[in-house]
Amino acid sequence: MQHSKTRILTTHTGSLPRPASLVRLYLAKARGEPVDAQLDEAGRAALEAIVRRQRAAGIDIGNNGEQQREAFFLYVRTRMSGFGGAWTRPPRGDVEHYPEFKAALARDQANLVQVSSRDDVPTAIGDVRYLDRAAIDTECSDFRTMLDKSGNPFVEPFVTAPSPGIVAAALRNDHYPSEEAYLAALGEALRVEYEAIVNHGFLLQLDCPDLAMERHMSYQDKPLGDFLGFVDRVVTAINAALVNIPRDRVRLHVCWGNYEGPHDCDVELQEIMPILRKANVGGFVLPFANPRHAHEYNVLRDFPLDPDQVIVAGVIDSVTNFVEHPKTIAERIVRVAQVVGDPKRVLAGTDCGFDTSAGQRRVAEDVVWAKLAALSEGARIASEQLF
Repeated sequence: MQHSKTRILTTHTGSLPRPASLVRLYLAKARGEPVDAQLDEAGRAALEAIVRRQRAAGIDIGNNGEQQREAFFLYVRTRMSGFGGAWTRPPRGDVEHYPEFKAALARDQANLVQVSSRDDVPTAIGDVRYLDRAAIDTECSDFRTMLDKSGNPFVEPFVTAPSPGIVAAALRNDHYPSEEAYLAALGEALRVEYEAIVNHGFLLQLDCPDLAMERHMSYQDKPLGDFLGFVDRVVTAINAALVNIPRDRVRLHVCWGNYEGPHDCDVELQEIMPILRKANVGGFVLPFANPRHAHEYNVLRDFPLDPDQVIVAGVIDSVTNFVEHPKTIAERIVRVAQVVGDPKRVLAGTDCGFDTSAGQRRVAEDVVWAKLAALSEGARIASEQLF
């Protein structure tokens, strides 16, 4: 895993804007229309464009933008056995407390053409097993081909994969005798993807919003201890799935949900950090830009990273159309570096993705790229102070 050896390196959390035509194809596939050939062609075209645009924005550690997936975790339903039926995820606890905001949000959502990761999603109705490595191998091979074609523009490329916990929380268990059994099965299935990504030479990023977000979703009406037990069980499943992967090839992303909302029911980072620190990973990707969690970089003082670990500090908000000033970005980076005590172990990133489910983004595409360009400039300014 790359460190910021001579300057602050820039990265992001994975999902980047998909073209509207690609979003429509994902929706058509969800309706059962025969569009696989068109999707393959459109996905590769979008991949080529996304690599080029990351390079132009100055991203050092980039990825495939998740262009060849309809959502950051929902794609597993077609790569694994055992899923069927449908249910709708429980509402977000914070949104439920504000009826006027909830109504406004519903009006906004009604106008979006998007793949929903909450409504009518499948559940586990049989044994969950990974069906065929071809999909992940093709995804990785396409990315490698595009990198080679583009002159390998990144200091280090990465590919994302979901946590067993977000799949377990979103795709409800209607089959296994216990949550532990379901998590174990999901971890074993996802291990195929984790190992494939690393074997293809990419850094693996685990997307684990469940480790924070599920407090105000699945566990909103339960004691904090129940939620912390869930976090501990998920981390145990993650570590089992990573058994064959060196920890310096894995970074773990945690967030409180990639949506604009009150977020006043969010669990505090200090509550979950002792358990997150048990994950056998080389670094963490945490949001420190949004107004609810901007202060929590200080938690790294109470729960310091291991000497070999890095922090990707979220210094760009992924749900607002403000383009952060580079000097503000630099100040955020410097604050994190001061707490960590070593700028070489600090990278600059975004709070979350910009299109976590196809079409779901809140930030306009042209603003996304302006934000990422500002991220690079802010990292340059911070580097002048820190190195």
